[in-house]
Amino acid sequence: MCINIKDPKYIVISPVRNEDRYLAKNIQCIINQTVRPKKYFLVDDGSTDGTAEIIKNAARDYPWIHYVCCRDRGERQVGPGVVEAFYSGYSAVSSDEYDFICKMDGDLTIDPRYFEVLFQKFDNDPYLGSASGKLFLDTGNGRLDEERISDESVLGGMLCLRRKCFEDIDGFVKEVMWDGIAFHRARMEGWRTCSFHDPELMIHHHRLMGSSYKSIYHGRLRWGWGQYFMGTHPLYLLAIGVYRMLERPFFIGGSLIMLGYLKGWIKNSKRYEYPGFRVSLRAWQFERLRLGHRLEIIPNIND
Repeated sequence: MCINIKDPKYIVISPVRNEDRYLAKNIQCIINQTVRPKKYFLVDDGSTDGTAEIIKNAARDYPWIHYVCCRDRGERQVGPGVVEAFYSGYSAVSSDEYDFICKMDGDLTIDPRYFEVLFQKFDNDPYLGSASGKLFLDTGNGRLDEERISDESVLGGMLCLRRKCFEDIDGFVKEVMWDGIAFHRARMEGWRTCSFHDPELMIHHHRLMGSSYKSIYHGRLRWGWGQYFMGTHPLYLLAIGVYRMLERPFFIGGSLIMLGYLKGWIKNSKRYEYPGFRVSLRAWQFERLRLGHRLEIIPNIND
């Protein structure tokens, strides 16, 4: 695909619920972008605070910002609810309006050159299908703590995809771990995925990643169940649990991830059943554990 990197066509869709504490700064950081989106949809997913008014005020000032209202499901539904809200915004888009699509959470902020720099990464690698920067938690005391993810993982809160990649993976699954499924499906379709270490691609998070509308503990349990749903191998899940014990909430968080996975296994919960996905995922996970090799080989742009 040949894209004019000086004027890339991209849209941003932000599903938000009760985000008036963060949303004004979130919107402003998109307004400040050196390369602005063609359209920016803010989807109000049943907010009961001042979220709707903040969006409407921005939409009045900027014609490319659009307010979309969803029905109130009664509570914030992390995973399927977020994806449903995303698609409420996406339903107003036609495929010829964009070359890239970005899903952005309402509690994030980015630097003014974020998209300009990110599209340069896409322009330099025709196999790059989905990408983001790295996430840093604003602790409120002047310190930024990096959220640890592999360089091949892409942040669900700031997920940017080529349109062709988005179409190849059939969009997003309406379930917990939809983002993990998205970047593993992308690799199965021959696309590279990456989160870049670049100072201009820092993503500032103002709420602890993996927390929940109930509590951080509930969020970790949900994370573990999501790993079960996605098809993660038990050995890799054990490694995840131990790894996450070293971050807040120390020890407990990693233990709850393993407990959430175990609950899914005991209850024989539903799993993601796309053909070949689990085999591909586990091969990638075993390579990460240095116990095997991945199935997909994506050409190196330097070859």
